[in-house]
Amino acid sequence: MKFIQELSTERFAKPAARFMKYACYFVIFFYVFCLALSFMGRQTFFLHTKTGTFERAIYAEENHGPHSRGMTVNSGDDIRVWTNDKDQIDLAVQIGLSLMYAVSIVPMILAFWFLSRVFSNIQEGQIFTEQNAACLLYYGLIRFSAAVFVPFVKLLICWLTNLVADGRMSISTGQDMINMLIPSIAFIVAAYIIHYGVHLQDEVDHTL
Repeated sequence: MKFIQELSTERFAKPAARFMKYACYFVIFFYVFCLALSFMGRQTFFLHTKTGTFERAIYAEENHGPHSRGMTVNSGDDIRVWTNDKDQIDLAVQIGLSLMYAVSIVPMILAFWFLSRVFSNIQEGQIFTEQNAACLLYYGLIRFSAAVFVPFVKLLICWLTNLVADGRMSISTGQDMINMLIPSIAFIVAAYIIHYGVHLQDEVDHTL
């Protein structure tokens, strides 16, 4: 217990907050980089062609055999693509793949930006503030919305892509919904606690 109390002191809290702030920046940079790879056609999927099926295929290649593909990204969903009449991956399918990846990544970029603001404030000694409560609330709401609504948006994008593409694609998504919901609810509760604490402090200050 004493060890935990020592770690909770300002001496350790501020350097830890500074580290976490830059960790959030790194995560944001990494997500932006992965998004760029997706739009460059380096997102992997399971490909069905007239000559066979290939795991971890990407749009930015013609030979889908087993070889080193360099840097690639994976959405974590089970995505399957079927080639068109010319046995090629349709451009509309690639656009649909990138859009489905974007709707997963963009909310995370926003969420970690708000989280970085919290760590930045803690680094400066501003802990129980309305801004921290608001940023934690935004973080929780974004993660909650991503868990609940993003799978349906992906299914909609997949359906619209199949309407306009010569080839077709399918997606199985929503596997991580529960794992994303629980932390998001925890952050929403934490935001309420800080908000409540700020108002209690204001009442005490006015009373004194």
